Amino acid sequence: MIEIRRSAERGHANHGWLDSYHSFSFADYRDPEHVHFGPLRVINEDRIAGGQGFGAHGHRDMEIVTYVLEGALAHRDSMGNGSTIRPGDVQRMSAGTGVQHSEFNASRDELVHLLQIWIIPRRAGDQPGYEEKRFDADSKRGRLRVIASPDGRDGSVTIHADASIYAGLFDGAEHATFALPAGRLGYLHVARGTLSVNGTVLEAGDAAKLSDVDTVTLEKGDDAEVLLFDLGQLNG
Repeated sequence: MIEIRRSAERGHANHGWLDSYHSFSFADYRDPEHVHFGPLRVINEDRIAGGQGFGAHGHRDMEIVTYVLEGALAHRDSMGNGSTIRPGDVQRMSAGTGVQHSEFNASRDELVHLLQIWIIPRRAGDQPGYEEKRFDADSKRGRLRVIASPDGRDGSVTIHADASIYAGLFDGAEHATFALPAGRLGYLHVARGTLSVNGTVLEAGDAAKLSDVDTVTLEKGDDAEVLLFDLGQLNG
């Protein structure tokens, strides 16, 4: 089964300095039909104004992946990490027993546009951790490139959850297929552009929930950038 959710159906909060769309229940947005999908708990599409950001705040027992689409995001955390994340970079922060961090637009003038993803870990109480890797556009062009996985395969960042994340860029005749193993869930988020997913055209901000689907076919892209999640079932 494929369930399409259009961009405009997401939760939305505009705070002036922050314009945010929520694919799942978050902060003041509550939707009992969209709390999580398997272990995928949050996809927030954030646009942060120049010089603005989130001051130090805490997380625990969550795998947090940041994927920048435009601009640059400055990160600092209580583990001593500090970096500036740009398009092509993937940051993984395992909150574990607890971590404090801050995130600010690294530019005073230009917008930063990003996806922040939360994934429920396999178990609570792990040690906090941090990892950052870069995946250039060529590695994602016309294919699905694994960027996060439980075993860090193919140079991806390692997340402590039953989930893998793939990123792809598609334009024109470029296409890809993905075999979703039996019993697994798939979730596809279109970050920019448009493309066809199993024959249905999706636009930026749209998503597809995939269950009991053997093969995912991506084609007919128009400057499309997508994230595909391979997810286990969440017990309990």
